[in-house]
Amino acid sequence: MSQETIAVHLPDGAVREVPAGTTPLEIANSISPRLAAASVVARLTPLAGSKLNATTTEQPSEAAMYAAEDAAAPRLVDLATPLTEDTRLELVKESDPEALKVVRHSAAHVMATAVLELFPETKLGHGPATDSGFFYDFYRERPFTPDDLAAIEKKMAEVVARDDKFVREYEPREQALEEFSRDGDFMKTHFVSKFTEPGSQVSFYRNGKFVDFCRGPHVPSTGRVKAVKLTALAGAYWLGDEKNPQLQRIHGTAFFTQKALDEHFARLEEAAKRDHRLLGKQLDLFSIQELAGPGLVFWHPKGSIVRKVMEDWMREECLRRGYLLVFTPHVMKRELWKVSGHDGYYSSNMYTPMELDDAEYRLKPMNCPGHILIYKNSPKSYRDLPQRYAELGNVYRYERSGTMHGLLRVRGFTQDDAHIFCMPSQIEDEVVACIDFAESVLTTFGFKEFKVELSTWDPNDRAKYAGSDDNWALAVGGLERALDRKGIAYKTIPGEAAFYGPKIDVKLVDVLGRLWQLSTVQFDFTLPARFELEYVGEDGERHQPVMVHRALFGSVERFFGVLIEHYAGAFPLWLAPVQVGLVPISERHLAYAEKVESELKAAGLRVEVDGRNEKMNAKIRDFANQKTPYILVFGDKEETTASVSVRTRGKGDQGSVPLAEFVAKAQSLVKGQSTEL
Repeated sequence: MSQETIAVHLPDGAVREVPAGTTPLEIANSISPRLAAASVVARLTPLAGSKLNATTTEQPSEAAMYAAEDAAAPRLVDLATPLTEDTRLELVKESDPEALKVVRHSAAHVMATAVLELFPETKLGHGPATDSGFFYDFYRERPFTPDDLAAIEKKMAEVVARDDKFVREYEPREQALEEFSRDGDFMKTHFVSKFTEPGSQVSFYRNGKFVDFCRGPHVPSTGRVKAVKLTALAGAYWLGDEKNPQLQRIHGTAFFTQKALDEHFARLEEAAKRDHRLLGKQLDLFSIQELAGPGLVFWHPKGSIVRKVMEDWMREECLRRGYLLVFTPHVMKRELWKVSGHDGYYSSNMYTPMELDDAEYRLKPMNCPGHILIYKNSPKSYRDLPQRYAELGNVYRYERSGTMHGLLRVRGFTQDDAHIFCMPSQIEDEVVACIDFAESVLTTFGFKEFKVELSTWDPNDRAKYAGSDDNWALAVGGLERALDRKGIAYKTIPGEAAFYGPKIDVKLVDVLGRLWQLSTVQFDFTLPARFELEYVGEDGERHQPVMVHRALFGSVERFFGVLIEHYAGAFPLWLAPVQVGLVPISERHLAYAEKVESELKAAGLRVEVDGRNEKMNAKIRDFANQKTPYILVFGDKEETTASVSVRTRGKGDQGSVPLAEFVAKAQSLVKGQSTEL
């Protein structure tokens, strides 16, 4: 093949030989004009062993622009990007999740365009896409107002209607720095200085008269930003330093269609109704008291009942699966944390040391060193392995002010922690068993879908990690094989491993489609070495075990918060703090109420009687507001026939049934841990 042509491999296996410099859009049009119109960006994956095409251009090639990145990694590029090397090409359409981030990034540029047209004195910061939308930071002496946001949104519609193309341009770094400095664009000067190399060409994007320092990619034109809404105005210090100028951050979101945008805001409205902080107060489940301090949870009686059910289930399941229950102190000598490495690698997340009369102590941020000391307290043989220690242990981590969020981000929490000490030959089976356990947790508590990520290390950032290259290869390989045995699809996240080893994160999907990070399984070869752990092998020699960390609730607090939002506070019967509310129609039916209460409690049900001298409908309404699964109403007729009139949450009045029949049904639902009533 001559140097003037390149090979483009398509998803269907076809290979096209095209002139170097051909764009993805041209290839799309040659396949189908409809495909070209539906495409947003292109995904390129360099072929193994491919080399840069020798064609000379005035602008740097895409490969050169990404030289600092993994050369084999797929990357998104504009449809107008000239292709200069053999590559795999995928045309990314609106249904691809990555396409949504592209349109949101383009929407940020549209917003910045509108801001400068309305307020030309404004200086630009940066405008990235986020998981939920986009934002752009601006510096302007006069604060933006809600009326300004409305005007910006209106101007954005004009920018979209102009349908200006997003065009990538380049200029020498020194020229860009001179222009930004001359115009007083201190933020752009900083970004160019930090993210480009001396002597390089700097990437810009132009739409109409607006030009921004940016590496892209973008949708083909502003007209593709069809459904956009500005959502909030907030303050942010330049570079996060309160000594620097205060910026104004405008948040927004964008979708490809108005329908998708409307559905997004409908989900947000539903999520607001499910906010666990509001429901926690309404249902009297928990509180966080200012006098005690932020991020510290007080469990109220009803919330404590749910917690007890969760913890009892977890402990019983641990015992059934061969775990040994342990308890460890909340505070331990600082020397222990030095040996474990947490005093160095994790110190910023720990509370400062406490100086007591004999030594310095630190509150524990995790339970693993305590479990290691239990393992080390007596000799172990290969016949003793694996040793599985489980603890619902309270831990304390320093979260910065402003980062805490109800039960989801706290300073003190209970981790359903377990540590498995085993031989290297056992590690794969143990990880598979942990994944099985995680699946059981999610399905038992009513979650039907989850996603899995494998976090690995970044060998180019050795300072962040302990252990040798061989150890990391062994650890990552073990987790990969375990996931493959389970047949679970997963996404690899480089550079997100813990300092002591790689990890598997299981993210559940709630009823609104939101992802929650809860369960984690982590491989650790470092702590057994640091603490010189041993076992006597079948050969009579001493060997070092390996270790698995696993937490399945993640934390009791966080899991409970997710449960509240998933069920909107309407817990299934087996979890509900009050399972049955009893409503005697009048005071003369209180004796029968006591009889019904006694029988229900004897059957193991949690019951509350409303014996107030109130109207029946008021009592029913109060139980309904507390999202009680069953409300039993009774008067003369029910007392005479030993029955109850049943009102079921979400279904209303179900009529009268014999009390014994109701008890049998309720017991069956609780025993089966059913999510249905």
